[in-house]
Amino acid sequence: MKILQNYIKQSLFILFLSIFLPLFSIASIVFLIKMATYTAVIKLSLFEMSKLFFFMLPELLFYTLPISFFVAATLTLFKLSNDNEIIVLFALGIKPKFILKTLFVPALFLSTILLFNFFVLFPHAKVLSYNFLSYKKSEAKFNLSASEFGHKFGEWLLYIGKDNLDETYSDVILFNKKQNEEVLVGAKQAQIINDSGILRLKLTSGEGYSYSKEKFTQINFEVMFINDTMKTDLDEYQTALEYWFPKDSSLSSKMEKKLITNILLSIFPMLSLFAVASIGIIHARHQKGKIYLFLFLGIIIYYALAMSLQLLISAYALPVLTFGWLITTYAIYKKTIVAKF
Repeated sequence: MKILQNYIKQSLFILFLSIFLPLFSIASIVFLIKMATYTAVIKLSLFEMSKLFFFMLPELLFYTLPISFFVAATLTLFKLSNDNEIIVLFALGIKPKFILKTLFVPALFLSTILLFNFFVLFPHAKVLSYNFLSYKKSEAKFNLSASEFGHKFGEWLLYIGKDNLDETYSDVILFNKKQNEEVLVGAKQAQIINDSGILRLKLTSGEGYSYSKEKFTQINFEVMFINDTMKTDLDEYQTALEYWFPKDSSLSSKMEKKLITNILLSIFPMLSLFAVASIGIIHARHQKGKIYLFLFLGIIIYYALAMSLQLLISAYALPVLTFGWLITTYAIYKKTIVAKF
């Protein structure tokens, strides 16, 4: 029995890799195309694009692994049926439930990985990805250059006289018009400084003028910082529980729906075993052409139910879809497999 279990698992593993790798490659290309659109707004080096892709890796794995397992497990049984090995096993007195028990171990292992992936790795990767893009977007606003036109710098209008080779600027003038006051600042040199995600402008050797109807003020300075004009909007979270159960009520409802959907997709490998057996174990002469149609329908129906039920009945979607899917697929399995074999 141990040899038979290893044989089935080995066949499953080979088919799983042959399906997962192309599916993962296609999904990766889609994500890379999406990443390429960011370059219209921000400048990304090859290393930064690799870093951003790494942040998206948990999401890629989450959506490709369950489908790969379902297809691979079904095709494993289909191959055994097509080679008449299933008939031999059943003739030797081996029951269909033995095959289900063999597949249950990798299904349970995969579902555990998926639950950990979305519940623990998702928050960390999502926050890192969002903060990275937010930082790059705010940094892109500082792509300043010398020209006859000014730049928008937060609440300031900024004019740069000259670009220097050492990433500094010369002959800088800033103007800020408030409700009752106007401020004009000129400096011989300016430099952009990144301080823990806060980008600020350092002015050196300059003068500042403030004037209104009541008064006129002048100051001379050696160094001046214009702070917090474009502070990067960063997300923060302490634990995975805080990410999935935020205190903000507007976010809480959205995260709850996403959490329910992700749980249902994570346990799909375990819930699909009866469907796998019903589709994969066939009479090779009569049912060969229907397997791919049933594979497609099984994935579409489950995913459609998982995404729609959480919108209709919220948390009740978990028990309804779990038990409903198990009862339905078991009834089909009992009618098509147990009754015949």
